[in-house]
Amino acid sequence: MSKLEKHEYEVDLQWKEGRIGILSSDKLDDRIEVATPPEFPGGIEGIWSPEHLYVASVSSCFMTSFTAVAEYSKLSFEELTVPATGVMSNESGKYVITEIILRPTLTISDESKKDKALRILQKAEEICLITRSIKTEVKLEPNIAIAAFN
Repeated sequence: MSKLEKHEYEVDLQWKEGRIGILSSDKLDDRIEVATPPEFPGGIEGIWSPEHLYVASVSSCFMTSFTAVAEYSKLSFEELTVPATGVMSNESGKYVITEIILRPTLTISDESKKDKALRILQKAEEICLITRSIKTEVKLEPNIAIAAFN
């Protein structure tokens, strides 16, 4: 990371119709259609919602934090998947995402590195800047798999 004290990430949103908008950024190639989730009145199925993006920001931050720490720690791995679930509940009449559960599965080829891999997964959750920036509780339920070579 550079030595700048401040970074900015600009996102533009253009309303399309109804409860649908288009996210974009001058710095990125892709555009993302977003809408109210189907669980709410007027919600739309099949389109990313702010709730999905919120959970995705935690999951993707975990992944990038993990890969940085794994590289620094010289831990090689075969595969990493990070299923994540955001739990929304009604607290005092207001909906909030109360917890995000990360269930990463890390596949390594060297079983003797299992403890090290687990420590790095835990460290990644601790240093993730998105997790540190939110009040939602993030729970880590890691799984380490050993690659089977034929």
